[in-house]
Amino acid sequence: MIKALITGGCGFIGTNLIRYVLSTYSDWRVVNLDLLTYAGNIENTQGLEEAYPGRYTFVRGDIADAGLIDDLFDRQRFDIVLNLAAESHVDRSIEDPSVFLRTNVLGTQILLDAALKYKVERLVQISTDEVYGSLGKHGQFTEDMNLAPNSPYSASKASADLLIRAYVKTYGLDAVITRCSNNYGPYQFPEKLIPLMVLNAYEDKELPVYGDGKNIRDWIYVGDHCRGIIMVAQSGVGGEIYNMGGDTQMENIEIVRMILDYIHKPHSLIKFVKDRPGHDFRYAMDYSKIETELGWCPAVKFEEGIEATIKWYLENKRWWEAVRTGEYMNYYERMYGGR
Repeated sequence: MIKALITGGCGFIGTNLIRYVLSTYSDWRVVNLDLLTYAGNIENTQGLEEAYPGRYTFVRGDIADAGLIDDLFDRQRFDIVLNLAAESHVDRSIEDPSVFLRTNVLGTQILLDAALKYKVERLVQISTDEVYGSLGKHGQFTEDMNLAPNSPYSASKASADLLIRAYVKTYGLDAVITRCSNNYGPYQFPEKLIPLMVLNAYEDKELPVYGDGKNIRDWIYVGDHCRGIIMVAQSGVGGEIYNMGGDTQMENIEIVRMILDYIHKPHSLIKFVKDRPGHDFRYAMDYSKIETELGWCPAVKFEEGIEATIKWYLENKRWWEAVRTGEYMNYYERMYGGR
């Protein structure tokens, strides 16, 4: 059996990754470490302990808590660590950068120390395309580009990436970095663009769009990303960086209009608002390296993925209502408070 630590496993990508791993690889055991901040929802993984007996364990904890991390690694002796634990919302990083530095930088360093001490076979750092900065109208991000982050969030992720590089070069740690474009799919916290627009449209509320809505993102379905993470974990070259993208570059306003059309709501619900400070214009990923070396490429076309995503939110009203009110936090106390 492969024993894996997945940090941030109650967040959007982490939830989908855990579900993918458990359903696809019968020889993997997963420990999910999550602090359960506002974006970490324990209900996302409800039923996994029963569905996969002996293969799934949840631990509530902070990757920046060195004592907790050391104890966990000492008891579990992980073969692999997949680090998805991160503060990730740009607007929140502008309001309070310190939280992002603690989790995304210090937390990563503490995981790296534990991986070294307990001889973890491989650590995979899940990073972001935002560390590259912003593109003009042409070109794509490649793995050898200079880092040029433009927000406290992306700066904290770039810092973590540089720590990974240092531990590989200085200590010989087997670590790999993945950088991915914008994810979408089920279980995403409603502050992000696609779920926010879906839910506002459903409730006939205004849809706030930054600036003129012309900012361009490269969208990837979360399931494709999860598949790529595991391919890198299994077969990627130590010390390397692998980009992943969805081959779908679209203006934000195009996404918003598509959502409104699907739900049969008027475009008059769109409200343009003051742009975000330092708002990157365009992201686009060159994923030829992972395609050539590992055979990965996105499989879900955007039209299919966005339809499935919208349907998921419309069919899971109880989930997003609980998330919006914070009621989902009570589930943890009901399930784990007495343990």
